[in-house]
Amino acid sequence: MTLEGKVAVVTGSGRGLGLAYAQELARQGASVVINDVDADTAADAVASIEAAGGRAVAVVAPVGPTSTAEELVRTAVDTFGGLDILVTNAGVLRDTVLWKMSDDDFDTVVNVHLRGTFTCARAAASWMREHEVAGRIICIGSPTGQRGNFGQTNYAAAKAGIVGMVRTWALELKRAGITVNAVIPVAATAMTATVPYFAAAVEADEKGEAMPAFFRHDLGFGTSDDVAGLIAYLASDDASGVTGQAIGIGGDRLQVWSHPEPVFTTYHEGGWSYESLREEFPEVAAERQQSVGESFPPLPEELRR
Repeated sequence: MTLEGKVAVVTGSGRGLGLAYAQELARQGASVVINDVDADTAADAVASIEAAGGRAVAVVAPVGPTSTAEELVRTAVDTFGGLDILVTNAGVLRDTVLWKMSDDDFDTVVNVHLRGTFTCARAAASWMREHEVAGRIICIGSPTGQRGNFGQTNYAAAKAGIVGMVRTWALELKRAGITVNAVIPVAATAMTATVPYFAAAVEADEKGEAMPAFFRHDLGFGTSDDVAGLIAYLASDDASGVTGQAIGIGGDRLQVWSHPEPVFTTYHEGGWSYESLREEFPEVAAERQQSVGESFPPLPEELRR
């Protein structure tokens, strides 16, 4: 077991992707602090790990507040003797278009995803640095944060912000030997279960059957377990040279996302006035405007529901 003796905190790990991450970390030998806002859900998650021979304890609290972050670190240290791995997975959704999104819709999502990632990473990194632990911080992003998605202003902002923080923390924590990476998962979840395009894949998963190859290969869409292996790998000593990366995974597909880079550079002596832009920018933009959102190929006839 590659994580024998390690201690991990996984936020939002009572069910879904977070639970799959926690279970895989435990399978690889790590002791795990489970986190969820529901006590029964958290208890069930702990029981599932213990039933498989692992070690786990629960912290029932919402992420976002500094007090929760500190409790998660304290619980890991008091219960298992330290902290080596943090996975920031907790999240909520409040989807609606910009002109209908309330302050509360925006603040709730940003508080859990973005602030929760910040407070938990700060608490974990502070403890790791103080105790000279070459730890692993793994933050969960989303294709929405990379590309945008209709009706998800709050979620896109938070997930894009997480990747920005990951790049910054990778620089700041390099000397301490702490790696920081973002994982961009694509998997069957409660959210994707409601999207008609994925119905055949979700249906197969719920029946315990293999998802059609179109989803697993062409779309890189799979199960929570398909993502968990990457979490465990990035948490291991084998990944000590990987930091500051955004890595996509789902189904049979693995992707390394590029950092934003200019796609074209040109110059205008004396600077760019409104008049010069009006004259020259249409030609610049004609073939170089970048696409937004994700586009999916048409579903094969036999997979339509």
